[in-house]
Amino acid sequence: MNPERIVIVGGGAAGFFAALACAEALPGTEIVILEKTAHFLAKVRISGGGRCNVTHACFDARALTARYPRGERALIAPFQQFQPSDTVAWFEQRGVKLKTESDGRMFPTTDSSQTIVDCFISAANEAGVKLKTNCDVESAVKAAGGGFELTLANGKKLPCDKLLLATGGCRTPALGRLALSLGHALEPPVPSLFTFHIETPWVRALAGVSLETAEASVPGTQLRERGALLLTHWGLSGPAVLRLSAWGARELHDRNYNFPLQINWLPHLNAEQLAAAFQTCRRLQPAKFIANTPLAKLPSRLWEQLVLASGLARETRWAALSGSGQHQLVQHLLRSEFPVTGKSLNKDEFVTCGGVRLNEIHFKTMESRTCPGLFFAGELLNLDGITGGFNFQAAWTTGWLAGRAMAGI
Repeated sequence: MNPERIVIVGGGAAGFFAALACAEALPGTEIVILEKTAHFLAKVRISGGGRCNVTHACFDARALTARYPRGERALIAPFQQFQPSDTVAWFEQRGVKLKTESDGRMFPTTDSSQTIVDCFISAANEAGVKLKTNCDVESAVKAAGGGFELTLANGKKLPCDKLLLATGGCRTPALGRLALSLGHALEPPVPSLFTFHIETPWVRALAGVSLETAEASVPGTQLRERGALLLTHWGLSGPAVLRLSAWGARELHDRNYNFPLQINWLPHLNAEQLAAAFQTCRRLQPAKFIANTPLAKLPSRLWEQLVLASGLARETRWAALSGSGQHQLVQHLLRSEFPVTGKSLNKDEFVTCGGVRLNEIHFKTMESRTCPGLFFAGELLNLDGITGGFNFQAAWTTGWLAGRAMAGI
């Protein structure tokens, strides 16, 4: 009896992890990864600025699921089976050690994504997984006698017993065509993890300035995130903005990415504490220009622009700060408001909100509820996490579950 043939469409993080989980659980199985581009693991290569943010040091399954705007409930059971501690162990068993940074993100100690790519390619070759690039799948149909028949872009037919779709986020519905053709429905795809366009000249003039902690919110909504903030040539970016964009992916899309954004530049202080700090400055350095004496934690260039944007003249000294001037400065520090006029996808994160509906999948096995023998893993599903290694963790977990299920475990 010939061994089963398992075909995985998509040579990214989820596809490779599924292939390896399957090959190691059931040696001798014919496993083929089909990648439509010329390179495997393209997103792994660019993740984390080329360092690869492998996962996040959050080792409690329920706490972990709270980082997923889509998929939180569905991922509880999967993360109880395979979570970041298992990811760390998996890589260490293959000679790749990970390190944890202060914000919880985990990277290879080499600080190079090539380490992760090499690990996967080496493990796949050792396990006998067949790797095929420049191999697009035009169609997939259920075969009359069981299994599937794939038609490749070059016209060749490829039969298989089990099929895993791990083609990544369907940034357009067309990218989910194989899932649709096999009876699945897609939640409409919209971008997640994007930066905000802000036309305010002084914001763009401060490109490169960053803060460790700020709070971003959208008035009239529940959207509010605290974290690092980066001023850019096109507006605002950084973890606070990216997380806000993930939680607000559909709501901000519905607003055509035109909405007011409020920034609290000093979220650790309230109005009373700021007023007290100003009184101290007035007492200790009355002759100094306000614009030249920033409060702690604010970069001097940013402080200067915030003072001017609040309506104070550049030559205003602390001794001359009026009650109304103080009120305006406090309000501007705690509630600066900017009109957002568009978005840009974050260069390291091509994450999509939307995809195959989660209620159509058995999350113990990642098998289709409507098409036996068809499995899913990764961002093709309607699940996505905030920035910080969470999307890769979902890829590892769903890939591991699918791989073992295809091996019959």
